[in-house]
Amino acid sequence: MTQAAFFALVAGVIAGIGIYGLITQRHLLRRVLAVNVLGHSIFLLLVALARRDQDYVDPLPHAMVLTGIVIAVSATAFALVLARRYHAETGLVYLPEDEGDKG
Repeated sequence: MTQAAFFALVAGVIAGIGIYGLITQRHLLRRVLAVNVLGHSIFLLLVALARRDQDYVDPLPHAMVLTGIVIAVSATAFALVLARRYHAETGLVYLPEDEGDKG
C-alpha cells in the first residue's frame, strides 16, 4: 500500500466518522464539529492526491487546502454565532424535529 493510498483510506474513515456524527447527533455544537471533521477529511484527501510519481508535489491542491482551511474557519465561526443566537432566542441547543409533510 502506497503512502497516498493509506492517506486516502484514512480520509475515507474520517469522512465516515463525520457523516455518522452529522446524522446521529442532534446537538448543534456536535453537528458543527461533525461538519468540520468531514471537511478536514476532504483536505486530507486532497493532500494525499497531490503526490505524484516525480520528485515534486503538485502545489495546486495545497493552495486549495489552505484556501479551504480559511473558508472552513470562517464558516465554523459563523455557524457557532448562529447556534449561540439560536440558543439565546429559544433556550434550546437542539433543532426541533421535522413534522413531515403537512399537505
